[in-house]
Amino acid sequence: MTRLLILYHSRTGGTAAMAEAAREAAAAETDTVLLKAEEARPDDLLAADGYVFAAPETLASLSGPMKDLFDRCYYPLLDRIQGRPFALMVCAGTDGQGAIRQMRRIATGWRLREVAEPVLVITGAQTPDAILAPKHLTEAQLAPSRELGAAMAAGLALGIF
Repeated sequence: MTRLLILYHSRTGGTAAMAEAAREAAAAETDTVLLKAEEARPDDLLAADGYVFAAPETLASLSGPMKDLFDRCYYPLLDRIQGRPFALMVCAGTDGQGAIRQMRRIATGWRLREVAEPVLVITGAQTPDAILAPKHLTEAQLAPSRELGAAMAAGLALGIF
């Protein structure tokens, strides 16, 4: 059975909910592992056939713990995971494009193959209190994450990716 690795960081729960929705949808088709970015090691990525990277955007950039994952794993995995499929999910207050750009650049360096458009959830959080508040995403906001998880799992299981 193929393995899908969903790596995520979440500070207020929005990205965690997206990652869990993707995991739930993927679990029927593939061995799906949900792992916090802070806990992931290069061997975890080596053991997977495909990836979903999920992170919040912080100050128009990729969140620190997710960036740390890439920093720790980049060189140990260089030339070892090229060609593997990946997809992105971002939870952001207003934009999300900065985090998407950064993750795509890192994935390009690893020579990964993007197989789906990024899932972007905009929460509309603008004030310090709203930004720091726990995020409770609606089913409509989580549906694209479920669709992405199911598509990644199906593509891996069928050998399309």
